[in-house]
Amino acid sequence: MAAAEPTREWSDELLKSDDLPKKDLIKFLQDNAAQSFLAEHKLLGNIKNVAKTAKKEQLAEAYNQLFTSKRFKGTEPIEEVTQEVKAVKLEDKSKEAKADIVDEGPPRFTKSILKKGDKVNFPKKGDTVSCWYTGTLEDGTVFDTNIPAGAKKKKQAKPLSFKVGIGKVIRGWDEGLLTMSKGETAKLEIEPEWAYGKKGVPDSKIPPNAKLIFEVELVSID
Repeated sequence: MAAAEPTREWSDELLKSDDLPKKDLIKFLQDNAAQSFLAEHKLLGNIKNVAKTAKKEQLAEAYNQLFTSKRFKGTEPIEEVTQEVKAVKLEDKSKEAKADIVDEGPPRFTKSILKKGDKVNFPKKGDTVSCWYTGTLEDGTVFDTNIPAGAKKKKQAKPLSFKVGIGKVIRGWDEGLLTMSKGETAKLEIEPEWAYGKKGVPDSKIPPNAKLIFEVELVSID
């Protein structure tokens, strides 16, 4: 038996006003929208953290799109949302072979925008992104970068390209880049759990349980 559809609680005027907190909008969407809808609109995760990165107009648009598309919770075929559910559904953790990738709390990274992107083109899971980056430890030691010295050399070099959101890189990168728009440069401070964890990477001078700091420029999305 299908669940009853939620009713619209707010008018367009209220959606745009400061009287409606972003957190209330996010909670409504998380309570009522399908997992794939939340993923597309970057609304998965802890409400407080989502509120830091989501703009009011984006939330208002998502709210209106939810009622237009009717992609409410429980309306999707199970196979289409399996991957999203694995990442956020705690009760399924016993079925996960790797319990350490189950999100059991707030995101294990913080993002600071150093240069704004176009705020229009955001990567989706499976898209190929190209990035320039520099990675440092908390003490400022650079352990990796793909930025050549000198502007001339950078023009001749190629940025790092990979499919985002599917585990090709550390989780802090996967999750962080999905919140960035084309052209944006951001600082990602990634906790060990979403970096290289207890083992570290000795060959790259990354010690165990290291918090990593990356300055990342999202060059393109394909």
